[in-house]
Amino acid sequence: MRLLTNPIFLRMAIGLTLAGFALVAGIMIMRRIRRSLLTEASHASDFSSPETLTLHTYGAVIQELKQQKHELQSSQQSERRRAKTSENISAAVLSNLSSGVIFFTPNGLVRQANAAAKQILGFASPAGMTATEIFREAKLTFPSDFLTLAQAVEASLRNKTASARLHTQYLTPCGEQRMLEVTVTPVQSPSADSLGAACLINDQTEMMTIRKHEQLRGEISAEMALELRNSLNTISGYARQLASGNDADLTRRLANDIVSEASHLDHTIGGFLAGNKGVRAAGA
Repeated sequence: MRLLTNPIFLRMAIGLTLAGFALVAGIMIMRRIRRSLLTEASHASDFSSPETLTLHTYGAVIQELKQQKHELQSSQQSERRRAKTSENISAAVLSNLSSGVIFFTPNGLVRQANAAAKQILGFASPAGMTATEIFREAKLTFPSDFLTLAQAVEASLRNKTASARLHTQYLTPCGEQRMLEVTVTPVQSPSADSLGAACLINDQTEMMTIRKHEQLRGEISAEMALELRNSLNTISGYARQLASGNDADLTRRLANDIVSEASHLDHTIGGFLAGNKGVRAAGA
């Protein structure tokens, strides 16, 4: 008991107790610091290893490739939409043209033909046919370097040269005779590669018929004018004889001749008017 009440002993006990607490606290702090250092070293070793760096680089490359693939797909979809829109506009324009348009690919086969071309040529669907199969032996009527229209199309595909307006008598599969005006033009890409040839076709049948009727009417008019002139000269001659004559028989004969010539003149004018009506009806 005296030992417990001894101040020196109490001081030593308290010092030992504080030293023990300090030792335990120091050990705990050292362990924590060591654990932290080990963790940092472990992370550093993970990042510094070649395998880890390779995996991280591979992942970054994969991510970049995915992004580029997505951008490429978006660009392709946008390009397809623009091409589709352009194709629809071209098809709409071709379908509303009154002239026939037919397009041949470089190998000489029809790829596209609008409704006017199908109607003029008399084919329901000329796709896949050659120029020879469509135009057959349709010969060119105006002077040209080619004998037939098919030869002009083939030359345009082969030589990439445009042909002036060509005229031909065309016979449809149904046996209808038509006068066609055809312009053959090669089609090239921006890089000057041949894409084929296009034919612009105009049906000149009605126009040629009108021209023939006008020419015929002009000829008839000239003949009519000559007939009128001759008849008037004859009647005028009879009238002069009638005015200067005193013979009753001669007067009667001249009067009959005048009536006969007037009847002939009336018949000629009637025929001219009837022919004019027929020409107008055919032109309508």
